[in-house]
Amino acid sequence: MLPLYQTCIDACLKCANACEFCATSCLNEQDVQSMTKCIQLDRDCADICYLAAKYMARGSQFAKQLCVLCAQICKTCGDECSKFPAQHCKDCADACYKCATECESMSQ
Repeated sequence: MLPLYQTCIDACLKCANACEFCATSCLNEQDVQSMTKCIQLDRDCADICYLAAKYMARGSQFAKQLCVLCAQICKTCGDECSKFPAQHCKDCADACYKCATECESMSQ
């Protein structure tokens, strides 16, 4: 049986993976200094997404509150990533916005 919030869990895990890949890819960019905030937000976003997915999977009573915070961090990360032309940043921003939408819906 799939957990109640499987769509949101999937979005969180996809976002976390995109953020991890983006952070690592940013470290290999020409001007790493300009991407410091992007890398920091990628790491924060990946961590909160993994945690939110775990809370939902286990049916935690705090899952909804955590998803509210996850949505906020995902939006902030998506906004930062969308400032850069690199494909990994664009892909990450897309995953962040989708995850934010799923987390907002789940937390209603």
